[in-house]
Amino acid sequence: MSLYGLDPEDGGRPNTLTDVQLREAREALEPMTRAAQAVLDRLFLAVGDTGCCVLLTNADGVPLERRGAAADDETFHRWGLWPGAIWSEAVEGTNGIGTALAEHRALTIHRHQHFHTRNTALSCTSHPIHDHLGRLAGLLDVSSCRADATEGMLGLIAAAVADAARAIEAQTFRQAFAQARIVLAGDPGERNTAALLAVDRDDLVIGATRAARLALSITDERIAAQLAASDVLGAGCVETDLLEAERGAVRRALALNGRNVSAAARALGVSRATLHRKLHRLGLTREAH
Repeated sequence: MSLYGLDPEDGGRPNTLTDVQLREAREALEPMTRAAQAVLDRLFLAVGDTGCCVLLTNADGVPLERRGAAADDETFHRWGLWPGAIWSEAVEGTNGIGTALAEHRALTIHRHQHFHTRNTALSCTSHPIHDHLGRLAGLLDVSSCRADATEGMLGLIAAAVADAARAIEAQTFRQAFAQARIVLAGDPGERNTAALLAVDRDDLVIGATRAARLALSITDERIAAQLAASDVLGAGCVETDLLEAERGAVRRALALNGRNVSAAARALGVSRATLHRKLHRLGLTREAH
């Protein structure tokens, strides 16, 4: 009320973008929305029967993609749970989308926790999503206007939303670095599959998801300074699997080229100096001449 001058009793309709603004917003987030399609479909299959809709928003809190049952469309459209509606805190006060973006964390805003009284029939569970550079790009939201939404059910929905958000981040990252080797940069026993690195032919890190950046203290500056994958992949990650796969590729290249380093380097698409460094690191110097 004091920061944005909002009235909790304001019963007006939700603010929305124009058709042109919505089209421009969709174009800006297009790589991520393209990567998210299958994930959104799967999430809706999991929660749609409980009277929920699924929304993918941009960083301004505007839904750009939606999944919902046709029978519920009129209700959700009236509530503003629809592409083009503006759910930022500055417009709607406390709500599942705007508050999750403002606080940069996953959360659920349940019914009367909403600021506007017109939204107090809603239960909204949201999880932020980051782009391939680790920047906040938007969020995934599952909303319901059913009065029988229990805390237990909301907890299950929150887990499903978190898994789907990580899947969208991972797919967006793989799509952005399609030509690179993608390495899981966390503990294989953990479920956080969004901690990914993109590694080039010279074993340099060229990209990292937000989860990987946080876990391994990776910054844009370290990547720009030619960060070696071996410098950040420590114990408890998949470094062993990566090295074994790389060792196998180098040994095959040497075998197919008569153990000639120059020919093997050309076959692998790396420089002779790079291959010599790999041979030393992989303990294969005796297999080359």
